[in-house]
Amino acid sequence: MTEDNVALSIIIPAKNEAGAIGDVVAIAKDAHPDAEVIVVDDGSEDETGQVAEQAGATVVRHPESLGNGAAVKSGARAARGEILAFMDGDGQHDAREFTRLLERMQQGFQMVIGARDNGSHANVGRLFANGLYNALASLISGRPIPDLTSGFRVVRASLFRNFLYLLPNKFSYPTTSTMAFFRSGLPVAYVPINAMNRADKGQSHIRLFHDGFRFLIIIVKIGALFSPMRFFLPISGLLFFTGLAYYGYTYYNFERLTNMTAVLFLASLFTFLIGIVSEQISALHYKDIHETKRRTSR
Repeated sequence: MTEDNVALSIIIPAKNEAGAIGDVVAIAKDAHPDAEVIVVDDGSEDETGQVAEQAGATVVRHPESLGNGAAVKSGARAARGEILAFMDGDGQHDAREFTRLLERMQQGFQMVIGARDNGSHANVGRLFANGLYNALASLISGRPIPDLTSGFRVVRASLFRNFLYLLPNKFSYPTTSTMAFFRSGLPVAYVPINAMNRADKGQSHIRLFHDGFRFLIIIVKIGALFSPMRFFLPISGLLFFTGLAYYGYTYYNFERLTNMTAVLFLASLFTFLIGIVSEQISALHYKDIHETKRRTSR
């Protein structure tokens, strides 16, 4: 394998993970000796970057903390591998499990995600929140999604880079990239994994309630961007039938059409039209994806 010919790049975003990152990198290099291991030091205030370098990783540094998603994007831009593998730097992921994901990818999938089992979640609150996100995302995408927020995944580099401009800079890059692949009609598979408790070595930078609400808002945005009609059509239908029911009530009791009924009908119509326009705009994001897939499959 030449310096410029790398099959696999393992990208590890990390912030203040000096206590865990050395072992994470060492295991990754031992499990995949031919892979390029990149640690993106997202403005750490400890020795994360130095420890990663000593362990043998290539380190990309942010002068300030830009967010997990920004670190992922920096790693994807710096990577030379044809396949990108992402994992957390806090010790919860085991790079040896990439082997099973890569085997699944050889079956024709363009992204393979490690789906955590129920015991891998830190507490009942996280388990409930992730279950809610999975259910909402499955409804929006029309596909079963067992783990929407898992950061342990492998993906075709050329396809993933097409979506970098869509990825937010904070914690929702797994959500956005997964939904983008579904919307593009690209095959995505899930492989069960057992993530270790963060408390063993690293620390979580996610605040459950603050970031949980933000994840919920992100899912709403994703619904509007990736599956507009699945998102807007139920809202339009709800407004229409609410207006119809209210009209029946006012006509039966007062024999009149009220302003509120007219507002509900108009809101239903406008929401439906917004959905149609959004669907057309959404399609523009993916017009070049299948050409990229065709070139990479040659």
